[in-house]
Amino acid sequence: MKKILVTGTAGFIGFHVAKRLLDDGYEVTGLDCINEYYDVNLKYARLRELGIDQNLIRDSIPVQSARYPLHQFIKIRLENRDSIPVIFQQGGFDTVIHLAAQAGVRYSLENPWAYIDSNITGHLNILEACRHYPVEHLVFASSSSVYGLNEKMPLSVSDNVDHPISLYAATKKSDELMSHVYSHLYGIPVTGLRFFTVYGPWGRPDMALFLFTKAILEGKSIEIYNHGKMIRDFTYIDDIVEGILRVARKPPAGNPDWSGETPDPSTSRARYRLCNIGNSNPVKLEDFINAIEQELGKKAERIYLPIQPGDVPETFADVSHLEKEFGYRPATDIRQGIREFITWYKAFYRIP
Repeated sequence: MKKILVTGTAGFIGFHVAKRLLDDGYEVTGLDCINEYYDVNLKYARLRELGIDQNLIRDSIPVQSARYPLHQFIKIRLENRDSIPVIFQQGGFDTVIHLAAQAGVRYSLENPWAYIDSNITGHLNILEACRHYPVEHLVFASSSSVYGLNEKMPLSVSDNVDHPISLYAATKKSDELMSHVYSHLYGIPVTGLRFFTVYGPWGRPDMALFLFTKAILEGKSIEIYNHGKMIRDFTYIDDIVEGILRVARKPPAGNPDWSGETPDPSTSRARYRLCNIGNSNPVKLEDFINAIEQELGKKAERIYLPIQPGDVPETFADVSHLEKEFGYRPATDIRQGIREFITWYKAFYRIP
């Protein structure tokens, strides 16, 4: 990997990936549309950490980083069919780490069109660009949400995922299917990564850890869905980044033993594969909240509610593929991760 395109660098995971790559000396072009799904001030703050001056940002115009000589940022929507190929043509990228997407399960019930525009049309534009301006490896973000109604635990990339229960999940499965088509037809080496409940510093304000921390500090109640019976495979951001970079450095070669008679969804004769990246240590939501309370030194007022449409009650990642192919397994303890987030949160929002 020499010249790398990272999409979604104003977002939570994309920001961390770009910063790690830049700190390691790689040349990085970052893309993001900076939409208003959540507080844009947080997104601009992430970009400032990457040396990007907010006042210089204009649509489709590259901005050079003041901190990292090998970094430029371009504000653009992925569904911009005409501009994406130009960026690829001028960039000459070796690797694409495609993390930009319209996130959020519940928001997909309110604004489904945003998911089709960003996650389907935008993903297609990235695939088309990789087709016409070949790269050594395309790595893209999928989600544990694709497992939908699956109940067999742990959740394996070799399992069938034909029953998503949110449009967000359906778009992510669509991305996987489209990626396999392009790998099969055009020889593009592609890896899809299914992330499991990512948390940590600079996290998204719509995620549980951010919401709970903010509410508890402000003395407000927190809403707990499924009457507190949710179980999540919380995965710390540094573990996610390490997994992404290990995978990105090793493009798939194709599996000569793959059989159409007993098809494994995680691999193919084409240069295509899927991997879970999760802590593989699911935590009860009640225990998660207890750890937040302990770190804050303050109890939460809890309101218990039914499970929300589109939510799954439990996630638990089978990371055996990740261990076997890349010798890696996320391992950050939930209490350590929560401590790191709260330390960042208090510093960022200047809370004593």
